[in-house]
Amino acid sequence: MNTNLTGVVAMLVLTIIMAIPLGRYMAKVYQGERVWTDFLSPLERLLYRLGGINPAEEMTWQRFLRALLTINMLWLVYGFIMLFYQGILPLNPDGNPGMTPDLTFNTVISFVVNCNLQHYSGESGMTYLTQLGVVMYFQFVSAATGMAALAGVYKAMQEKQSSTIGNFYVYFIQSITRVLLPLSIVLALFLIIGGTPMTFEGKIPLTTLQGAEQNISQGPAAAMIAIKQLGTNGGGFFGVNSAHPLENPNYLTNMLSTMAILLIPMSMVFALGFYLKRRRLAWTIFGVMSIGFLVFVVSTVIAETAGNPAIADMGIQQQLGSMEGKEIRIGAEASAFWGIATTATSNGSVNAMHDSMTPISGFLQLLDMMINALYGGVGVGLLNYYIFIIIAVFISGLMVGRTPELLGKKVEIREMKIATLITLLHPFLILVGTALSSYLLVHHADIAWVVKPGNWLNNPGNHGFSEMLYEYTSSSANNGSGFEGLGDNNFFWNVSCGIVLILSRFIPIIGPVAIAGLLAQKQYIPESSGTLRVDTGTFGVMTFAVIFIVAALSFFPALALGPLAEYFSY
Repeated sequence: MNTNLTGVVAMLVLTIIMAIPLGRYMAKVYQGERVWTDFLSPLERLLYRLGGINPAEEMTWQRFLRALLTINMLWLVYGFIMLFYQGILPLNPDGNPGMTPDLTFNTVISFVVNCNLQHYSGESGMTYLTQLGVVMYFQFVSAATGMAALAGVYKAMQEKQSSTIGNFYVYFIQSITRVLLPLSIVLALFLIIGGTPMTFEGKIPLTTLQGAEQNISQGPAAAMIAIKQLGTNGGGFFGVNSAHPLENPNYLTNMLSTMAILLIPMSMVFALGFYLKRRRLAWTIFGVMSIGFLVFVVSTVIAETAGNPAIADMGIQQQLGSMEGKEIRIGAEASAFWGIATTATSNGSVNAMHDSMTPISGFLQLLDMMINALYGGVGVGLLNYYIFIIIAVFISGLMVGRTPELLGKKVEIREMKIATLITLLHPFLILVGTALSSYLLVHHADIAWVVKPGNWLNNPGNHGFSEMLYEYTSSSANNGSGFEGLGDNNFFWNVSCGIVLILSRFIPIIGPVAIAGLLAQKQYIPESSGTLRVDTGTFGVMTFAVIFIVAALSFFPALALGPLAEYFSY
């Protein structure tokens, strides 16, 4: 167990060590400074020319958002056509059929919005063409969309007074060519060395030790797995995601994947400090995020290594911890750490079944996604935290009787209305969706649908409620993981989750970009002795309190009905 805990500590420490220089590099990229990847400039100029883009042209925040939304709508159309007709398209050696309209609707939205919620099994639900040409493509561009949005906020925060926040297309393309693509190539090579397949051949027939015949799926997995982790996408090439021995063959690949999940979200916090030349601010934000993250990690590791109390009541010893739904090659400690890392970052990939984890672990994974700002997804995690900063600044200003200011700009009623709307949207989508599904399950269990609500759950009672709560929480947080005891591949869950996915992705991007653009237009007020500093431990504590008070007030009743009730029922 000590060795496994050492592995967990090593993963966290090594990721932080790599995140600092990567953050400095990303700040230079977005500021247009010279970096070692400048040799890619001809490729970028070609892409600008093909797209009719003037890279030197600055955009207002309104035009910036129009560009972001327009290109994402085009991807939705492209993805729908590809997935619906994949059965008749090439690179389909296993003869997988096209998706149904409702599953196509859910899947396309899920990958465009960086969620990767999968109501299908990867190896049988998609072809090699759509795994690469749709899923992996969207994993690059959706991650780059979030990074570009945050880069626009960086630019707006840096300006003393400006009506523009940079060029969305430049930030978008640079996020791919300068950050995501190089890192993905390196990680994919390590995964191939570790045993992850990278081939276009079909299933392999094998004879097991018991003499049974099996057809083992393979495919071009390594390339997709690299970007799925680095881009906080999470969608698995195989049905059981990174619990699959070909997707995550050993402890080394597990370490690399876990570090990849956390690397860019951490780096973008440090990039903020380098970009604004306010490193203390970055460390304050990173400190708040890390304290919350470590509390969740330590609590989850303790819960999982202690074993499942229900199994202990049967007189069964659990020296390895609670191993239901986990892989022996990975262990309880590394599975617990991954469970918090993947829900903190909106990644959503799994190396163990979250539905089988102890109630406390399930509670913390849910709360992680409900907060949705402890590192968070690439770009969007810090955008969510930015909203909490706005609220904390406003409350702090009211407490001391001063006009709220953030980096020399007055935070006024228009910015607060937007921040409040964004803050309330997340619990609204989660709780309304859970309430609707619970109502249908209780009052219309036998309604004449193809899949009746009474057949949705494999687990009754509190855990069944947690499965529905988790599905909407994962959708709203753009996470993609699930309590897989829920039967979710049907019209109701595909459509309702798809609606939650698209609302919870773009409105929380529009809000922070709009606030940053509005603040950038205001007159700069030099700092004085009475200015509220946002790079102090005191303000960090204030932000931490705002985050957890909002989460507690919004979600505690639902959590009390689900994982907490299950825990206290033992």
